[in-house]
Amino acid sequence: GDFAAMERDLQRLLKKNPDNADALNALGYTLADSNQRLDEAFTLVSRALELAPDSPAILDSMGWVLYRQGDLEGAADYLQRALKLSHRDDEIASHLGEVLWMSGERAEAQAVWREALKHKPDSEKIRSVLERLQADL
Repeated sequence: GDFAAMERDLQRLLKKNPDNADALNALGYTLADSNQRLDEAFTLVSRALELAPDSPAILDSMGWVLYRQGDLEGAADYLQRALKLSHRDDEIASHLGEVLWMSGERAEAQAVWREALKHKPDSEKIRSVLERLQADL
């Protein structure tokens, strides 16, 4: 919960190893998730993606950055790629569902969430997004 400390730690790690894809991704995702410094988040996650182009977590982060920047179509593309690589990941599914929902593709969003709940019926990530968007299944 201490964003400043986490950022300091990640920045120290990146100073020692600027090609640490996980640290780049963690910092970029955290910025995007908190809707802060989105251009910086994009740069960080882009670099992570260059280093690990098939990482579901990094693809998810890029989708989330693009979503926060308002690029729903680009976000959906990255999130769909991430979910194909990690089809049981409820966080990726929650993100993709939210992007689809906000794009007006409500039935598709519900299908993504229902599928995720088959694999993880108690997913707090899915339940949270459903509640926040006031969406039903």
